[in-house]
Amino acid sequence: MGKLIVQKYGGSSVANVKKLKNVANRIAFYVKRGDRLVIVVSAMGDTTDNLLSLSEQINSSPSNREMDMLISTGEQISSALLAMALHKKGIDAISFTGQQIGIITDTYHTQAKILKIETERIKKELKQKRVVIIAGFQGVSTALEITTLGRGGSDLSAVALAVATGADMCEIYTDVEGIYTADPRLIPEAKKIEYITFDEMLELAARGAQVMQTRAVEVAKKFNIPLHVRSSFSKKEGTIIMEKAPYIEESVVRGVTLAENEAKITVCNLSDKPGIAAKIFDKLASANINVDMIVQNVSHKKITDISFTVPKSSVSKTIRISKQIAQKVGAGEVLSDENIAKVSVVGVGMKSHSGVAAKCFAALAKNKINIDMISTSEISISCVVKKSSGKAALKVLHSVFALKK
Repeated sequence: MGKLIVQKYGGSSVANVKKLKNVANRIAFYVKRGDRLVIVVSAMGDTTDNLLSLSEQINSSPSNREMDMLISTGEQISSALLAMALHKKGIDAISFTGQQIGIITDTYHTQAKILKIETERIKKELKQKRVVIIAGFQGVSTALEITTLGRGGSDLSAVALAVATGADMCEIYTDVEGIYTADPRLIPEAKKIEYITFDEMLELAARGAQVMQTRAVEVAKKFNIPLHVRSSFSKKEGTIIMEKAPYIEESVVRGVTLAENEAKITVCNLSDKPGIAAKIFDKLASANINVDMIVQNVSHKKITDISFTVPKSSVSKTIRISKQIAQKVGAGEVLSDENIAKVSVVGVGMKSHSGVAAKCFAALAKNKINIDMISTSEISISCVVKKSSGKAALKVLHSVFALKK
């Protein structure tokens, strides 16, 4: 019996009929080889963005439940069309929604967490030598409501299915040939990475690399499921994401990223006393707002400012909540700046090498790029700069750490 392989095809891989047929051809190769396949598909191309645009034209503040009802439909279209393409090639295949297959989630709409996957139906179909095609990004809650798993949630669907079915392999197909030292669309000389650790991939994804969803990498790391990220338009090997990359010595910096989808919020003139920051961030956490970088100014007169970054999609909600808290604690005005970008350098080798931060800051200063905020972890350094300087900062850091081909 062949391998059990979970394959996920992203929106760019199934964007039109021609590309769907290309995916069907690739699947046919594995079927002829004797492998058993569970396929996870994203919505075609810009389908999800188009659905979001439609909702905005109808209601700028729709309920999360109705948003899930709407945006979960894109993946259903892809899965049915791919099944039809396989039927045309004489391959037995069957498509399912997340609900039909038994992907059970919690009750939080638009950002649901997977609780369990019932695998009986998948195993039954695989025994009948069918290709099982599942609509990614979605599930059904314990309250029997359709839920979605957040942006990039099809990655999470695939990894979770690989865990639940005990798959031999999980492949993530996209429109690039793997993970690169930087976005190759912004840095043409970026180099493809052969192997990368889960920790490095988590940092890259969290800092703006859009190849993999962060939550999917977290699940893969937790269950030690190696991921093969590769192109659906090429037969070349891609990048293996794994627990420990097979290098004798780790690169100091593995990659650099640019994120332009964040905004900076500043709450001015706060009393510098215990518990004030907790009140702000407790409220934001309760509203499910993901805060990234936080900087509190040094206080000399018992008055301070706190600045933090959030996704641009959360700006209006964040400002509203921050103003309510500011009023309650007697703080000053709440400012927002969407004209920012975040550049980051990531590498597990940073644990054992000094001077990476100094090199990073010196390179930006030499190119007259001012740093607004700084955040560090054991294996990453992130800097907030003006949005107009973002791409230049990315190129500078990619060059100074010698990451090109």
